[in-house]
This record gives sequence, C-alpha cells and structure tokens, in this order.
Amino acid sequence: MAMSLKTALRMISAAQNKSEEIGVPMCVAVVDGGGNLIAQHCMDGAMLISQTLSLNKAYTSVATTMATGELAKYSQPGQPFYGVHTCNFGRITIFAGGLPVLDKGGIVGGIGVSGGSSEQDLAVADAGRNAFGN
Repeated sequence: MAMSLKTALRMISAAQNKSEEIGVPMCVAVVDGGGNLIAQHCMDGAMLISQTLSLNKAYTSVATTMATGELAKYSQPGQPFYGVHTCNFGRITIFAGGLPVLDKGGIVGGIGVSGGSSEQDLAVADAGRNAFGN
C-alpha cells in the first residue's frame, strides 16, 4: 500500500485524537517513502517550533529507517551514530516522535509528531501510525 493523501489524513486524524485525549496540542506530519511531505497539521495552541520538528522527525524516520527515539540512543557521544544530527543540513532530528511506516517489510513513509514530552510525542505518533492500514 502506497502512502496517499487519504491515508496521511487518516493517520493525522488518529494522531490528533490521541493528542486531544492527553490534552497536549501537537503538530503532525506525514511523509512518503522518499521523505516528501504528504500532509501536515498543527493543532491550535501547538508550539511554533513543533511545525519544523514534526516534519523533520517524519523525514528522519524514513531517511534512517528507524524511530527517532531509537536513533537518539545511538547518536550520543561514544555511540556509532554520534554527530548524525548534523547531517542533511541539520534536518536529522534525534528526539522521540518520528516513526517509519512499513508495508510488507518496506518503508512507505513516516510520521512525525512534536509538541509534548518524548513519551507523549511517541504515543501520538504510534496512534497515527496504527491508523495506516485501516
């Protein structure tokens, strides 16, 4: 299944529902398998910086083929990916909240969420990603 606008909007809707459930306004971005923006939504009251962070988290999850929270673990001093956040003109983001979207074993896109704590961003991104196949 390819990443379409209809699918991206369904994912954003699920993420927004989770965001409203926990009471934290967030920005949500969905990209295709090449890291290109399909759709982005910023809730009323979301922090301005969350717009850029959500897009970059979605992009990072596709570019690195891993969750941004996992990448954070490997990008600390002394770890194998230390300095990765300086790649792609600083677009690589190592905060939790970016998840790759897989279909039949291949990456078809990514979702990025920003606006809360690492745990909140991850929970909202996971809710959005879970809506991919519905």
